Amino acid sequence: MKDLLIVVDYQHDFVDGTLGFKGAETIYPYILSLIEKFSHEGNDIVFTKDTHFHDYLSTEEGKHLPVKHCIENTNGHQFYQDLESISNKYPVFKKFTFGSSELLKYLETHPYKTITLVGLVSHICVLSNAVIAKSALPNAHIIVDTKGVDSFDKDLEKQAFNVLKGLHIELR
Repeated sequence: MKDLLIVVDYQHDFVDGTLGFKGAETIYPYILSLIEKFSHEGNDIVFTKDTHFHDYLSTEEGKHLPVKHCIENTNGHQFYQDLESISNKYPVFKKFTFGSSELLKYLETHPYKTITLVGLVSHICVLSNAVIAKSALPNAHIIVDTKGVDSFDKDLEKQAFNVLKGLHIELR
């Protein structure tokens, strides 16, 4: 049984765009090293891609987070630096809110022994997709690799990490 790496929303708008924050770029080399490691070992890699449209501000999420971001076909929607071209070799699940229903469907048909998540933002989309992975494959070992995630709010990140531990998701 293979292992899986999920790269969550490592897109320009979360690194150096409208919702970017200082330090988000520092996990990029680590994410690249994990992609190389998983690929070299013959394991699977998938990406999630936060995707919104020009009507974003009228959506439920947009009412609570009124900052246009990850608008399809903009630079902010693209994965950060080389990840845009690297992602062409792997499944990419567009998602229209924090968690990906397409990722859930994929996981339900692909049994994995271990699933590792990295990306942005740790207390929002990483948390949401870790819970989805746990729901889809309750017997898989789910890991959030803390060297490969970050948040603009360290207090919320710490709280999210405590919730993840309570859900039997390993923090590494």
